[in-house]
Amino acid sequence: MPSDPTVEDLYPEVAAAGSLAAVLDAVAARHGLSLGAVRALDGSSPLTSAGVPSESSVRDDLTVSAGIGERHLRFEGWGQGIQLIVGNTDDLVGVVRTAHDWRAGTPLHDIRRSLPFVVLTRRGDVVEEGPAAVVAAEWQWLRQRTEEADWPHHTALVEAAYNEPRLRQLYPYTSHSVLNFSTTTGYPFSPSPVSLSGHGSRSNFRVWGRREVVGETATAAEAVALAVAHLPTDLGPAVAGRYEGQRH
Repeated sequence: MPSDPTVEDLYPEVAAAGSLAAVLDAVAARHGLSLGAVRALDGSSPLTSAGVPSESSVRDDLTVSAGIGERHLRFEGWGQGIQLIVGNTDDLVGVVRTAHDWRAGTPLHDIRRSLPFVVLTRRGDVVEEGPAAVVAAEWQWLRQRTEEADWPHHTALVEAAYNEPRLRQLYPYTSHSVLNFSTTTGYPFSPSPVSLSGHGSRSNFRVWGRREVVGETATAAEAVALAVAHLPTDLGPAVAGRYEGQRH
């Protein structure tokens, strides 16, 4: 029975150069592109991983990894706590062009138009329109997902929360069927000022503050009203970026 191909079999040029970073650098130089100080990713083999630094303050390094089993390169780009682009291709030059454009701060939609294997994530598709667009897109996705899942209590909560302007301005996320709200659009999210859940008991909805249950209600609208009453008075719309405060 034939053995699986090794990294050396699949990527002989990487094996010869000693690292994926060196190959990316060499390809960039041949095409008049600049990738900066490409490096191996911490904790990963230099033969199968590389990070291309970004010159943009709102983008992290673009990570590139060599696939195992068959020849392909996967890349992923994050910024301000949001996964923005991903891709999977055997086009080495294309990956280098992606990395160059990512590093230079080229608008994401322009990168996708010029390199068809680049995929913009749901939030990456709107992130350059600002945090309000990210929040609106996430609410749209959450409402659709909840409706399709046929969770009546959760759907009622999501719709009631969406109809409340003070909650609709926050970034919504769920954990264990609990609806939470973040003051930042990126991960890690902020501690939720209030949280909501629906369940099957006589009191169908439950509202949490930061550390304790503040009440149970019979309807989603009542739960949202109770939650709003416990919001900080100075709470504004969600801002771009990760939550940088201390998590409790």
